[in-house]
Amino acid sequence: MRISFLPLFLLALPLLEIAGFVVVGREVGALATVGLVLASSIAGVLLLRHQGFGVMARIRAEMDAGRDPSQQLAHGAMIVVAAILLIIPGFITDIIGLLLFLPPVRDLAWRLFKGRIVVATNFTAGGFRGRPRDKVIDLDDGDYSREDDLKRGPDHNSPWRRLKDD
Repeated sequence: MRISFLPLFLLALPLLEIAGFVVVGREVGALATVGLVLASSIAGVLLLRHQGFGVMARIRAEMDAGRDPSQQLAHGAMIVVAAILLIIPGFITDIIGLLLFLPPVRDLAWRLFKGRIVVATNFTAGGFRGRPRDKVIDLDDGDYSREDDLKRGPDHNSPWRRLKDD
């Protein structure tokens, strides 16, 4: 049986954060502690904006090159989590958030967790599989009506039938 310590950590985290506030407040003062918390929140917002655009550019580059973008998607998710951890008041979450902003730490986390994560994409070695663009059928107003189908039955020469046969 496998025991997860995550629920225990999540229950203990507020107590650890309060203890961190007390320790830091005793060393640098209450006003400086509040200033550090506000500065980390602002840094989280700014880093999310800056790093988020960079990750989006790397994901696009991976897709344009025909490679699987799942690692870059995971990096993007970790950057969002890191920014949220920085925005949440507390020094322990700030330390974890700052560590997640470092690319070597994200690479290590990806190597550890990629076996447990499933990225469902419609991606092949040649690029994304999607609906072919040349199979679009434009109909005029008089090309289709429900009453015609009910009276005549299915039209075997319909372009909709030809799509299925191709």
